[in-house]
Amino acid sequence: MTPVPQSTLVAYRDDGVLSRGMGLLVAGQLPPLPPALAGAFVTAILLLVGVAGTEGLAVFAPAVALLLSGPGSSHLHDGRLDWLVPPILRLIEYVFIASVGFAHEVPPVIVFMLLGAMAFHHYDVVYRVRQRVYPPAWLATAGLGWDGRMLLVALGGLVGWVTAVFVLLALYLWCLFGWESLTTWLAAPRSGVDAADLGAED
Repeated sequence: MTPVPQSTLVAYRDDGVLSRGMGLLVAGQLPPLPPALAGAFVTAILLLVGVAGTEGLAVFAPAVALLLSGPGSSHLHDGRLDWLVPPILRLIEYVFIASVGFAHEVPPVIVFMLLGAMAFHHYDVVYRVRQRVYPPAWLATAGLGWDGRMLLVALGGLVGWVTAVFVLLALYLWCLFGWESLTTWLAAPRSGVDAADLGAED
């Protein structure tokens, strides 16, 4: 089992390689909430003006804007309101992906299949951290992180392969997160059962 770090809020962020790399550049000196709010505000404005439906480089604008949150990834998230950062990242990621999917007429079932894979993963991380079963570091990398998923969806919009990207990404994430979650929970000690057995032996 991977040990639980000092701040579990960092695990809830689900940062990818790019976001974590940006965090290393500032060595934890940048508070995470202000850049997350700035990225969310800019992203919301860009989505409202309709960039999610474009087929040019503008579709990358929300993903790039949200990367303002990247440098805050190395912070301990020990501020009074830093717990707001993961929900902000989740909200913008989900809204951006849904906006691109519906703007490019991706079948709703495929859009929800992709969103469901991400929601399953994020719920699983929250639950396992509460049980002190911390997700391995490689999982966020293999899952591309919120930053990698947004950029990949934006790339699909740029080249006109939005539906194909949604299908492939959804299948990949369901297989990855489902397999990793299943194997982790099967390997995790069942504390309640173990405690009951110990009590019976006494």
